Amino acid sequence: MRLPALAALVMLTALVSLWPGQAAAWWNDEWTLRKKITVDTGPSGAGVSEPIGSTPVLVRLHVGNFRFGSAKEDGGDLRFIAGDDKTPLKHHVEKFDSLLGEALVWVAVPDLKPGTKTDMWLYFGNPKAPAAVDAKGTYDPDTLLVYHFAERGTPAHDTSAWANSAQSVVPGADGAIIGQGARLDGQTPLMLPGSPSLAVAEGGALSWSAWVKMAAPQPRAILYARRDGANALVIGLDNGVPFAEVTTNGATLRSGEGPAIAPATWRHIAVTAANGQITLYVDGAPFATLAASLPAMAGPAQIGGDVASSTPAAAPIAAAPVEATAAPAADGAAAPAADASATAPAADPAATAPVAAAPAADTAAAAPVEAAAAAAGFVGDIDEMQIAKVARPAGFLKVAAIGQGPEHAKLVSFSVDEETASWFSGYFAVILKSVTLDGWVVIGLLAIMAVISWIVTVDKISYLNRVAKGNALFLREFREVSGDLDALLHLDEQGGSMARFGAMASEKDRKAIHGAPLHHLLHLGMQEIRRRFMANGRIGSLTPQAIAAIRAVLDSGFVREAQRLNKQMVVLTIAISGGPFLGLLGTVIGVMITFASIAASGDVNVNAIAPGIAAALVATVAGLGVAIPALFAYNYLITRIKDTTSDMQVFVDELVTKIAESYHSRPDRPRNLAAE
Repeated sequence: MRLPALAALVMLTALVSLWPGQAAAWWNDEWTLRKKITVDTGPSGAGVSEPIGSTPVLVRLHVGNFRFGSAKEDGGDLRFIAGDDKTPLKHHVEKFDSLLGEALVWVAVPDLKPGTKTDMWLYFGNPKAPAAVDAKGTYDPDTLLVYHFAERGTPAHDTSAWANSAQSVVPGADGAIIGQGARLDGQTPLMLPGSPSLAVAEGGALSWSAWVKMAAPQPRAILYARRDGANALVIGLDNGVPFAEVTTNGATLRSGEGPAIAPATWRHIAVTAANGQITLYVDGAPFATLAASLPAMAGPAQIGGDVASSTPAAAPIAAAPVEATAAPAADGAAAPAADASATAPAADPAATAPVAAAPAADTAAAAPVEAAAAAAGFVGDIDEMQIAKVARPAGFLKVAAIGQGPEHAKLVSFSVDEETASWFSGYFAVILKSVTLDGWVVIGLLAIMAVISWIVTVDKISYLNRVAKGNALFLREFREVSGDLDALLHLDEQGGSMARFGAMASEKDRKAIHGAPLHHLLHLGMQEIRRRFMANGRIGSLTPQAIAAIRAVLDSGFVREAQRLNKQMVVLTIAISGGPFLGLLGTVIGVMITFASIAASGDVNVNAIAPGIAAALVATVAGLGVAIPALFAYNYLITRIKDTTSDMQVFVDELVTKIAESYHSRPDRPRNLAAE
């Protein structure tokens, strides 16, 4: 009885130790699920060593890292909390599709440090939670314009706090780098407003960035163009080579040459201007620099074209109505600054004056009229365009290029889900949901093996307990009559199986005695003696050969009793040796399937690998769960069996000795055993 009690205590202790309590510092108990998100700018992640500052981080959710079925259909219960698990972070949802299992969420991370890991928590699983998105709060006040291009049939909406929405409509482009993008045909540019917030002072600071995918290399394809009289800022691709061009009072300077980018691929292009230097970035890395300051510019700008320079001679004049009509539509206060009568007369000289000065300019520069003649609208897709009134640091742009691009997993990683409920719906639930069919087959076989081994264990313990009790009662009775083997022989003759042995004991004890292996051996020995004496009708001496023969019979009985004791123990040995190997087989198959699915999907990151590997390891855990209890039970049972077989061996030796003492060299005396 002590062993079951001890086993129960051990199992209870293990369950208590494994039972997961609520994690410390849970932000709000009304949310049942959370997961840790790590933004890694260190060497193991994005590898950003330059200053970053406050930045919006794109969090991509998919079925591999997020349980859409546990969140609200529109993602309204999403909450992002800083690493201290106390401070809410501003965020907004660009896309949340629970049916397709895809979501794009922008989270404001204040003062992101380079070369380190920054943690934050994503809470979800609260159907009663109201939406708490704050698109304007996601970006700092220096961000003047953010276009996600998620709209269809309407102008691009500005997500920042400045409300600089587009003034025209361009077609959408599905499957962009971040959700939906915009498609530019090179003919119809996207018009930006001429609001005062977008105005640039002379020598002022500016940041412009966007993801672009050109359809094919074009000469002087314009991505962004802003002109104000004789001043202009143009960003584009010249046969695939990114360039930035500044025109101040008709004099044009252009960034140097560099390698061309490949068509039909998404690339992050950014330009910053401050302190007399303009820097061009490609995929977060510096591409070219230009020693120039920004001129003063107000009024509208264009994306994907340069309407003001579409015709060399008439372009400046044609640009005036665009400025005159666009500025009041965006902000009435900006109308005087963009008045056509004020800008149109000054446009012609500014457009023509640099023609004669072009030979004296830098070889990388081109006169505005000459550049205008060769300009063309950009043909391709664009996504996630931002404009800021400060020069963003290099680390900020690198984080944007990595975190928003194909290598986003280097920057943002996800841990497993944590729950306020029990572990049956927490870690283990996530793992078990990822187990594949082949894994369940192996686990099912192991479960059957475990049940069989437990049944055998319980049956053997019960049997050995009965044997131990029967042997103990038998020895007590045997000690009382062992001095007179004739009496035992007489009992065996009358009962046929020593039925009256232990007659003074209770019925229950008699059954235990008659089922004891020692009783079986005694009965076997008495049968052999009786058989020899029945042959001559005398009780007398036994020859040494007869005693040796009786011992041989007792030894054979001992072997049969030992076999009965060891019966079904092979089941435990199979569980001990076969369980782990069967579990390992399930794990190997699960790992193979996981890597095959990763190869098919092309999503190579720890979040795609971890659930499959964890689920595959469940089979190994199941195998060990079968083998470890079976090992303990086997060692316990084999010790009990050895003790019982030792008792039988001692009894055989004792019985043979008593037979030799009682019937060796003893004078024969006639006796009719059958009559008695």
